[in-house]
Amino acid sequence: MRFEGTDAYIATDDLNTAVNAAVMLERPLLVKGEPGTGKTELARQVASALGMKMIEWNIKSTTKAQQGLYEYDAVSRLRDSQLGEERVHDVSNYIKRGKLWEAFASEERVVLLIDEVDKADIEFPNDLLQELDRMEFHVYETGETVRAKHRPVIIITSNNEKELPDAFLRRCFFHYIRFPEADTMRKIVEVHHPGIKEQLLTTALTQFYEIREQPGLKKKPSTSEVLDWLKLLLAEDLTPEDLKRDGANALPKLHGALLKNEQDVHLFERLAFMARQQR
Repeated sequence: MRFEGTDAYIATDDLNTAVNAAVMLERPLLVKGEPGTGKTELARQVASALGMKMIEWNIKSTTKAQQGLYEYDAVSRLRDSQLGEERVHDVSNYIKRGKLWEAFASEERVVLLIDEVDKADIEFPNDLLQELDRMEFHVYETGETVRAKHRPVIIITSNNEKELPDAFLRRCFFHYIRFPEADTMRKIVEVHHPGIKEQLLTTALTQFYEIREQPGLKKKPSTSEVLDWLKLLLAEDLTPEDLKRDGANALPKLHGALLKNEQDVHLFERLAFMARQQR
């Protein structure tokens, strides 16, 4: 089983190599990159290409590592005991399986996505070290040990919001998804907008990369945002001439798809104002 990208996902050679290396080494693949560069989608496409089910664990700031293993609902058990419920005598009725347990218990090998691991507390990655290493964990309430029937393909994404512990990094195969160059971006666009006119695509991508390279930009537009922008351009049936900007109008057409905060909008408005002043 080798990952070579899919018809719906353009993967560079180094990304394909990283995925296949992680699978062969049976180590988690830690994927970093700008938001919108396809880190989460990568896991879905790996699962599709390798014919595996995907289990997705979306991490939030309040997520604890224990939730990935299981949660014990002591409150419900107490309430049931007060009501004289028969099920109270079996503690397993109050154990809720987490995503790791679900992946470990699967009858077939699965892809486990741990999405945006850097959103959680700094101790979160360290709290999972033993479970990811040994592929097993102990359920104290029932006394059982849960072992992985098949070692899952684990893909962990990070937006680099905070540094991850060294001990955690040592156990991962790391890959940074660089922002696509123009040629790769053309291939990505063709997947999502097949048959787009060459002149429109060239004009739009030239403008898009100029915006990304503008000094002082707080948030550079991402791959997902340029795809949304192109979708709008096609829906509005705009031509390359419609996209032309001059000093008096520095904001791109339908700029709300590309610029996502007022600071960046004001930046382009100031550029337009300065251009008018110089005339």
